[in-house]
Amino acid sequence: MKLVVRVKLLPTPAQASVLEATLTACNEAATWAAQVAFDEGVCKNLPLRRLTYREIKARWGLGAQAAQHAIKKTCDAYTTLAAKLRNGRYGRPCSKRHSRASGKPVVFRAQAAQPYDDRMLSWQHEARTVSIWTTGGRMKNVAFTGMADQLEVLARHRQGESDLLCEGGQWYLLATCEIPEAEPNAHPVSFIGVDLGIVNIAATSDGAKYSGRRINRRRAKDRALRSKLQKKGTKSAKRRATKKCTGREARRNKDINHKIAKRIVAEAARTGRGIALEDLGGIRERVRLRKPQRTTLHSWPFAQLGAFIGYKARRAGVPVVYVDAAYTSQECSQCHHVERGNRPSQAVFACRSCGFVEHADHNSSHNIAHRGWYVWVCGVESTAPALTLIA
Repeated sequence: MKLVVRVKLLPTPAQASVLEATLTACNEAATWAAQVAFDEGVCKNLPLRRLTYREIKARWGLGAQAAQHAIKKTCDAYTTLAAKLRNGRYGRPCSKRHSRASGKPVVFRAQAAQPYDDRMLSWQHEARTVSIWTTGGRMKNVAFTGMADQLEVLARHRQGESDLLCEGGQWYLLATCEIPEAEPNAHPVSFIGVDLGIVNIAATSDGAKYSGRRINRRRAKDRALRSKLQKKGTKSAKRRATKKCTGREARRNKDINHKIAKRIVAEAARTGRGIALEDLGGIRERVRLRKPQRTTLHSWPFAQLGAFIGYKARRAGVPVVYVDAAYTSQECSQCHHVERGNRPSQAVFACRSCGFVEHADHNSSHNIAHRGWYVWVCGVESTAPALTLIA
């Protein structure tokens, strides 16, 4: 299983200036290569390398490996763009948004991530330093730090490329690690159903609830602040609204999702059970909401929470299955009678057939657990994602 460990670099001011110059040169070269690829209609690695390799080395002073990585990064960016256009990420082919995305070359930020392989980057784990290639030559003794468990994973399982990244003046390395998976539990005694929502971010069939009321109030304040800054109209206000506020909310959401996923997986592993999640693919197209509700529902990263549960479960050997989410909130977990009237309010479930009454989210989680067991009995394997990020 592949994981990406994020470690923080601690360069001196002189080292930081060299790293900044290196990252700027690499991204300027990649932007120029993207322009050539757009003009010539060439997005494959080898043809684009023939057109740009010598010029990149001569103009920006990049080494052979750095030049090749800049070209490959350009090709990967166009591949990702083509996939997004094909999947409707930028709307229909005739829309203005689609035309804007496809009608101009890819541009890389000056501090966008740059890949490094083992020829360009070496790790000294005992000294907690790295030796890294720069446009000014090989720079040694650049200190790094991180959480103890992450550094242990890095030292034991690092394999493949690492990305150099600058965010908010801080320097990071994103290192790919190949971690052996735990022996999967082939005979779970049952499944923990996890119902995802807004009032309660997650509710399990064990009775646990991870409330979202406090978080939603904080998110509402953040949205109000962003709206106020955007209406002000100045460049500094817009920059603060788009970068500082949005980044802070994303980090907070990610931390909450990590904590929820960790607790659910730990309980499943302790009790020898699997985890059943709702398949929420295409929910934005299926669910019709009033405009004030759309931001609340669509802005929480439920897919991220599912991915975190998935990779933590794979590490612990816990099976994960996804089930159809249709009517889980209207179905009685006791008699399985389905009726819209079974939900008299958001929080209450009251079956009109057998009279069973329970909290609506817990009733849904029981239905998800039942469906998860049926899916497992039918022989469907875990669909947990294989790649994610350790924050």
